[in-house]
Amino acid sequence: MTAAPAPVSHDKASSAFGGETGHRVRGQLFVVSAPSGAGKTSLVTALLKREQRLKVSISHTTRKPRQGEVDGVHYHFVSREDFIERQADGAFLESADVFGNLYGTCSDWVDEQLQAGIDVILEIDWQGAAQVRRLRPETRSIFILPPSLAALESRLRNRKLDADDVIAKRLGKASSEMAHYPEYDYLIVNDDFDTALDALSAVFLAERHSLARQAPALADILNDLCGADGDH
Repeated sequence: MTAAPAPVSHDKASSAFGGETGHRVRGQLFVVSAPSGAGKTSLVTALLKREQRLKVSISHTTRKPRQGEVDGVHYHFVSREDFIERQADGAFLESADVFGNLYGTCSDWVDEQLQAGIDVILEIDWQGAAQVRRLRPETRSIFILPPSLAALESRLRNRKLDADDVIAKRLGKASSEMAHYPEYDYLIVNDDFDTALDALSAVFLAERHSLARQAPALADILNDLCGADGDH
């Protein structure tokens, strides 16, 4: 994993997220998807070390914790009954059944972060991404691809997290998952990690400087430069 650069100062970070006028701009919701083993989580973890005012939503899941996973840090581990009750109450922005385990994103937490001007990443599969796009069409989505199926299989085996039958299931599902790539705004191939990380970071930088986000933040500057009525 590449070394993280020196932290950005709060003044510069504020400028990057909302201009220099002090106006708070609503955060942007991002979806990052990938087949298991493509390196999505490693890339997002490295991105968090580069960027400020950026958080990853912690999903609720009925899956059992893997070795080293901490409740409330990696996932909110809940019973199937608890999950279904929350789902019935409309607590989840999206939810999906993945290999027999339920996963869901808490909508209240996401909205609190966005309102505070923090960008939020949802690490979810294509099923959840489709649900989020229907409810929040302003969402930006990124799909991480492996360089080949052979590389994907090698990564799954090298991480030594799953039995052979589970790996076979994941590989069998990978092609159908990746067939949904046209639904996403950005595609990044994770062949060289540092190159893929730079590409992912560039997406976030570009989105933060979009007209929709910068115009409200730079209202005072734009009025001074162009006139209050917007005439050129």
